[in-house]
Amino acid sequence: MERMESAAPNSQLDPRTYARALSCVHCGLCLPVCPTYLQSGLEAEGPRGRIQLMRGISDGNISATSAVAAHLDSCLDCRACETACPSNVVYHELIEETRQKLAKSESSPWIDGMVKHVLPYRLRLNLALLPARILQRLGLWKLLGRGRLLRMLPEEGPLWPGKLPRHARVGFFGGCVGQALFGDVNRQAIELLTACGAEVVVPRGQGCCGALHYHDGDAEPARDMARRNIEEFGSAGKFDFLATTVAGCGAMLKDYGLLLRDDAKYRDRAAEFAGRVRDICQVLDALPLRQMKHVVNLTVTYHDACHLAHGQKVTAEPRRLLARIPGLKVVEMAESDLCCGAAGSYNLTHPKMARELAERKLRNISATGTATVVAGNAGGALHMAAQARARGEKLRILHPVQLLHRALFGTRAE
Repeated sequence: MERMESAAPNSQLDPRTYARALSCVHCGLCLPVCPTYLQSGLEAEGPRGRIQLMRGISDGNISATSAVAAHLDSCLDCRACETACPSNVVYHELIEETRQKLAKSESSPWIDGMVKHVLPYRLRLNLALLPARILQRLGLWKLLGRGRLLRMLPEEGPLWPGKLPRHARVGFFGGCVGQALFGDVNRQAIELLTACGAEVVVPRGQGCCGALHYHDGDAEPARDMARRNIEEFGSAGKFDFLATTVAGCGAMLKDYGLLLRDDAKYRDRAAEFAGRVRDICQVLDALPLRQMKHVVNLTVTYHDACHLAHGQKVTAEPRRLLARIPGLKVVEMAESDLCCGAAGSYNLTHPKMARELAERKLRNISATGTATVVAGNAGGALHMAAQARARGEKLRILHPVQLLHRALFGTRAE
């Protein structure tokens, strides 16, 4: 994906965002955790170098040539640098606003159409998946696709609210891709929440979180999506938590306060909304989850999804929950929090780097001695599974919810 030769007329960063760049002390502690720097060894492919490029563009000292823009475009926005940074540089604000300021990307019309006009819209995505669903119902999908995508398609209908004597009131965010391809995970999450005595409410008018547009530099559609979700969940009353099973969605929802900070009508509501967002593992870890009596004799390894570990700083809760499952053995992998290369639509726009990072992740998985991975993000699960298939490797990827559901209710974790 390349950008046009010049920057937008006003490429100067917002002073509040620019201050994030000034806090960088060039220590280089971000470099060993940056996926693109590790693969390339180039300073301009690491956070420190990119920050200098972004400052230079904003100051007018550097032209946003295609070469400069390519270094910025190649960033996965995985936010591992934020976890490593001793100066608390909020890097993702810098890269996202810079992408908004630069001229629009010249990407494939097919990729751009799919990412911005199909994936974020549940009805359009379901229509796009309709042929596969028909084949699935007719029992022909395994014959035509050898079952490779079968597990990615939900078998039942939409989510419905569940109610039990209340310990908490939880709003549930299903997501667009998450609900279309991992509807079983969402349903199981709701069943786990209700088993904890939570009242679960699923506003049916909710839509995409806006991440696909926002991370690609299209801020206004993302803001419109944020306003819609705030209205939909606001009409359902107050929540103790707003839970989601998709790490990328959770990170975006938690950024609604930033996204709408200059919107006088929504600013306060956005901040309040964002303050209640939690990953499903955070909520289940906080609620009184019943004793799990079904033994799960399985050895797994855990992959820290970028927008869960780095975007939301959630690493302990999933591991605590997995440790409670009888019979389950968790083997830690090397570089568990290094990006797998999915990064939203990155695997479509930068297939070479995405493939290299996936291959690195698969090697680390293989070294654990298990072919079962637990991960909390839809995009990463799809990407790792696809790359494993391309290499002829068997890999099973499960969400923590699936294992917890099996341990509590006795269902199969697949």
